[in-house]
Amino acid sequence: MAEVLADAPVVLVTGAASGIGAACVKLFAERGWRTAGLDLRASATDVSVQVDVTDATAVAAAVARVASELGRIDHVVTAAGYYEEGIDVVDITRDQWDRMMSVIVGGTVNVVQAVLPGMLARDSGGIVAISSELALAGSATDLHYVAAKGAVLGFMKSLGAEVGRTGVRVNVVAPGPTDTPLLAATSIWREPEYLAMLPLGRLVQPDEIAGAVYYLATEGSQYCGEVISPNAGAVI
Repeated sequence: MAEVLADAPVVLVTGAASGIGAACVKLFAERGWRTAGLDLRASATDVSVQVDVTDATAVAAAVARVASELGRIDHVVTAAGYYEEGIDVVDITRDQWDRMMSVIVGGTVNVVQAVLPGMLARDSGGIVAISSELALAGSATDLHYVAAKGAVLGFMKSLGAEVGRTGVRVNVVAPGPTDTPLLAATSIWREPEYLAMLPLGRLVQPDEIAGAVYYLATEGSQYCGEVISPNAGAVI
């Protein structure tokens, strides 16, 4: 693992305790970054804040704490997620719709609103939101999830247009079905029949998603409001 210097860049990751968020934390730390995590659970980061991303006030306080303890926030990854599948649209309850939108869309917006003023003041920074390839192609089994991830796409594309002429870069990674705890053992996306349909014939791994995020953070200066979708060929 690379030595982490006191003035090394700082990445803040939501959903940092597991899955894609934890993979991002691991990769950035290995490359010498200082890390901060926002999650309902403790994360393996330099600064771990247990917070519900749907609570805008708590998120703002958490971001302020990270900036105070680590000096600044150079990059943000919004990976906090929630997933349900196998529910017909007429059976999705209002509570299920609201929770999905609050976690995925609201959580993304809350974090962006908290970190963006500091980035704009320094004229430097980057934000990558985790969406889903289902937002690109649709799905018949989890419409509230797809709607929320699609809203993240629209929000980030619009934000890219808003801040494109500043030093802040805003982009999206839209993974295909990924081998994380959010994907139940009984998920249709794990069925051999589905995997056989994919050109790569397998699920995407969290470290592969982290690699795409890291690329955007460190080398993807030409991207603005773009979507990179590591999806094993689910959408070509």
